[in-house]
Amino acid sequence: MKYRTDLKSGKKLSVLGLGCMRFPSSMEKTEQLIVKAIEEGINYLDTAYIYPDSERRVGLILEKNNLRDKVYLATKMPLAPLRESKDFDRIFSIQLERLKTNYIDYYLMHMLTDFEQWSKLCKWGVKEWIQEKKSSGEIQQIGFSFHGKQQEFLKILEAYDWDFCQIQYNYSDENNQAGVTGLKKASEKGIPVIIMEPLLGGKLVNNLPKKAVEAFHEADPDVSLASWGFRWLYNQPEVTLVLSGMSSEEQLFDNLNTASIAEVGMLMEKDMVIFEEVKVAFQESQRVSCTGCNYCMPCPQKVNIPGCFNAYNISYSIGFVEGIKQYVLSIGGVSSEPSVASRCTACGLCEKHCPQSIEIRKYLKATKKRLEPFWVKIGLNIGRKFMRRR
Repeated sequence: MKYRTDLKSGKKLSVLGLGCMRFPSSMEKTEQLIVKAIEEGINYLDTAYIYPDSERRVGLILEKNNLRDKVYLATKMPLAPLRESKDFDRIFSIQLERLKTNYIDYYLMHMLTDFEQWSKLCKWGVKEWIQEKKSSGEIQQIGFSFHGKQQEFLKILEAYDWDFCQIQYNYSDENNQAGVTGLKKASEKGIPVIIMEPLLGGKLVNNLPKKAVEAFHEADPDVSLASWGFRWLYNQPEVTLVLSGMSSEEQLFDNLNTASIAEVGMLMEKDMVIFEEVKVAFQESQRVSCTGCNYCMPCPQKVNIPGCFNAYNISYSIGFVEGIKQYVLSIGGVSSEPSVASRCTACGLCEKHCPQSIEIRKYLKATKKRLEPFWVKIGLNIGRKFMRRR
C-alpha cells in the first residue's frame, strides 16, 4: 500500500480508501471485507449518515475487531434533515453512537451544491459549532463533499478554512462539477482532495463501449479496466486519496494491486493517448450521466430511477438486447408492481435531490420510449401471469 500525506494534518493516508455506501448484503461479508481491507493497509473509511445501515455496521465491526485506532473514520452531516442549529448536535450524537466512537477523524458537510447552502448553514451557526467540536476533539478535520457547478465549488472553497474536500472526479468527466480546475485550486491552497466516483459508479468498468474496452486491452491486456481508472487518478499529484465502494474481495484485491504501485507520473505519454481514445468512445455512448448514488430514491411512484438509467445507457453502450435484459431485471419485470419508467408522474421530487442535476423526468420519458416497446410490455404481462400461477 502506498500512502500520501495530508498536508493540513500531517497524517499519512492510504491512497485507496474504502467507500462504505455499497457494502455486501450480509453483515458477515461486510465484516470480512472491512477487516481484510485494514489488514492490507487501507486506513481511511468513508461512510455517511444517509448510507443505509452503513455507520452502524462500520461501528460494530471496528469495535468487535478492536480496529478503531487503526483507521481514520470519515462521515458526513446530512443537509436535508437540518431545520435549525439544534439539529447539528442531534445528528452528530446519533453518528457517534452508531460508529461506537467519541470522535470523527474526517467530518464533512455532505453534498454541498452551491454557496447558498453554505451561507444558510452559517446563519444557523455551523462555523461556531465546528469550532466547538474541533476544540473538544470530537472532530479532527472538517471538510465538505461537493456536487454542483465549478464556480460554486470555488466560492465554497474560499469561504472557510477547510481542512479537506471531496469531489467527484474521473477520466470520463474531468471538466464536470469541481473538475480539474477545482482539484488544482484546492491543492494550491494546501487542501487535501479526496476523490469519489473514480469509476463513475462502476460505469467505467461495466458500461464501457466495445471500442473503449478494446483500446485498453490492446495497450495492456493484463491491466483491469478498474486499474486503468485508478492509475489515471494516482498519476496526478493533487489527488490525495481515492475512494472505492468495494463490495467483494475480488474488487478489493484488484484495487490493492493498483494502490501498491501508485505513483505520481506513473503514466507515460502513450498511456494518455489511450485515455483520450477511451474518453471519446465512452462519452459518445452515454445518454444519462447517472452514477447510481440513489439520492433520488425512494420514488413516490416506486420507479427504480438508477436502474432505469443504467439499462438505458447499456442499451446504447453495449447493445439494445442487453439493455432490455438489464431493464427487465432492474425494474422487477415479473413482480406485481414493476418499477418501470412509465410509472413516473413527473412530480419532480427526484430532481431536487440529484447531485448530478440530471433532468430525470425528461430521461425517464426517453427510457420508457426506448425500453418499453409494446412487445416488452406483452412479455412482462405474460411473465407476471406465469409467476402468479406457480
